[in-house]
Formats: sequence, C-alpha cells, structure tokens
Amino acid sequence: MCEILHHDPFAVLLGDDVVENHDGKPAIKQLIDAYNTVQASIVGVQTVADEDVSKYGIVDPAKGENVENKRVKLRSMVEKPKKEEAPSNMAVLGRYVLTPEIFDYLEIQTPGAGGEIQLTDAIKNLMISQSVYAYDFEGIRYDVGDKFGFIKATIEYALEREELKDKLQGYLKELAQSI
Repeated sequence: MCEILHHDPFAVLLGDDVVENHDGKPAIKQLIDAYNTVQASIVGVQTVADEDVSKYGIVDPAKGENVENKRVKLRSMVEKPKKEEAPSNMAVLGRYVLTPEIFDYLEIQTPGAGGEIQLTDAIKNLMISQSVYAYDFEGIRYDVGDKFGFIKATIEYALEREELKDKLQGYLKELAQSI
C-alpha cells in the first residue's frame, strides 16, 4: 500500500477531464461531501448518450438503488463496454475520492481494456471488500483528451477572459460568416 497516504482517503482528478460549475461547488468538493456522508469510495459520474458509453467506465447501480438520486451504491463497473452491454448510461468522468485500499488492488491488477491497467477494474475489485458509490456531480465537463472537447473548452474559457473575449467573439463571427 502507498506509504504516503497510510489510512486516509484521497482525491483523484484526471487531467483530461475539466469540470466547471460556475454557480455551485466544484465537482471534487461534491464528491468529498458524499464521501463524508457514507465513509466509502466515491466515483464521479454523469449521464452520457448511448453512443458514447464505449468511451468510458460505466457503473452498474446495486439492485434496488434509485438512480434518480445523486448518490447510488454500486454493484459493479465495466470499462468501455459495447453500447448493448452497458449496465447504465452513468459514465465515470475523471473525479474520484478513494480509500487507500485501492492500492492493494492496483498492485495486483492485470491489464484490461486497451491492454492497460484500468483504475475502473481495480475499483470493481475493491467492491468485493467494501462499498463503493457513484455520485452524479453537477457541472459542465469537458473531455480535453478529445480534440473537439479540447477546442470547446478552450473557446469557452477564452470567452470568460476579458482580454480575449472581444477578439474571440469578433473572430468567431467572422468565421461563421465564411462557412
């Protein structure tokens, strides 16, 4: 187990996911609050379109769990399932609060989807010994690991900057007229 973390839960924020929540708590704070309520690992999720489930780890809520709630106990997870095999549309989106026991599972984890060690697979194995929950966080999530997601995030963040806003708006209007 990781000696730095000892017995403390910790947050994981993947760099290819940027989440903006202008009018509320940051996504990771929402997950920390959920962790403090249940004292168990929490994965951040949002609903994705059917055609996109194969891009993400997808959660499988425990039987009887109301998926309308923000927080649901999980039965399982699957990394990048085919659309017809996905247990839900709730995708894990780069925000986690995990217990340090996850390191025990990562140490023995074999390669999964894409031939890589998948955190999703280790969390699925963690569920054997302890509860894991999903939390449907509020905020706009940008997949900056995707070229178009990167472009969208760059434009939207630039439009919020006073020194860029007018120039960018002018450029976008000019570009739109030429299309």
